Amino acid sequence: MMREEDTADGEWRARQLTVDRLRDAVHAVESKDPVFIDIEAEKDRTAVRHRALRLLDHRSRSRQELDRRLGDLEFPAGVVADVLDDLERVGLIDDETFAYEWVRQRHRRRGKSRDVLDRELRDKGVAPELRIRALDQIAEADERAMALHLARKKAQTTVACAPRERADRDRALRRILGVLGRRGFPQGMSMELAREALEERISELS
Repeated sequence: MMREEDTADGEWRARQLTVDRLRDAVHAVESKDPVFIDIEAEKDRTAVRHRALRLLDHRSRSRQELDRRLGDLEFPAGVVADVLDDLERVGLIDDETFAYEWVRQRHRRRGKSRDVLDRELRDKGVAPELRIRALDQIAEADERAMALHLARKKAQTTVACAPRERADRDRALRRILGVLGRRGFPQGMSMELAREALEERISELS
């Protein structure tokens, strides 16, 4: 049978153990011991991570683009930075791969010029050296071929019959130039190829 003094001694030891654990927990917080889990901070990280993954599920994004979007949602900047570091470490954020794919797809599918693509990547915070490497996949001949393709396509839809007046010809030329200008192709090349495409179309109709 346990004596009264033994019971009291056991209770004292239990209280002392609790005090020791609380002291250790406080010390862990103050020293930022990685073993200690900050529940509230982890909740913040989970919320930021969830939103970041939803954004990435829609399409690939640069680090700065994600940082801006998450900042607009008023998440704490430090938490956002921690989550983005984690996503970078596991390869879900990779500015070099992002830039390469951005250039490849938007040049091929939308006919964007090197200048426009470079500006788009700069606006998304991609570093200069990564932009240069991504843009190197577009050769000058490829850019010229894309511009000519777009000029011919516009000429086909713009010119239904051979223009009889100079004003009609100039109007058609301006429309073709507009397509190339909006995609950022160099002015001199655009004028040359717009005229070439227009003359080809007029010859087809004559």
